[in-house]
Amino acid sequence: MAYTLDQFAADCRAALKADPGIPGQEKVTECVQKALKDEAFVEKHLGNATVDREIIYQDPELGFCICAHSYSDARQGYPHDHGPTWAIYGQAVGETSMTDWKMVAPPKGDEPGLVEKTETYVMKPGDAHHYPVGAIHAPYRAGPTKLIRIEGCDASKVTRTPLKAVS
Repeated sequence: MAYTLDQFAADCRAALKADPGIPGQEKVTECVQKALKDEAFVEKHLGNATVDREIIYQDPELGFCICAHSYSDARQGYPHDHGPTWAIYGQAVGETSMTDWKMVAPPKGDEPGLVEKTETYVMKPGDAHHYPVGAIHAPYRAGPTKLIRIEGCDASKVTRTPLKAVS
């Protein structure tokens, strides 16, 4: 039986209600992996996706969002955080080269914070990665990709830390 969006959302909600911190978020990462393993789920929610980001579910009580992402071409992201929230990226189609960064100097006035690379890894279909509050990362996609991203709240409505790469 296919994993439904309602079941996925309910599993995420249960994990976050039991523990809204890192342990609950890690349980949500496991839910993302379960969804990614379900070909019917991926096809239904990402197969025809054509926009960069679409919220397909937002929890009315806890505020977390399940987003479908579809990129049709190569795309270089820049170092960013998710402001006051966390995110979980789940690779469904294609590959994403993800680079993690660390803050070496915080923002001062109008000057952005300075960050340097710490690690680069490739996310392949079925991979999910948790980025807790404050985690800085940058994706690179060499071609078409699709992914599921869970946000602790609607990240399009938060202020992110201004950042500049130094390496």
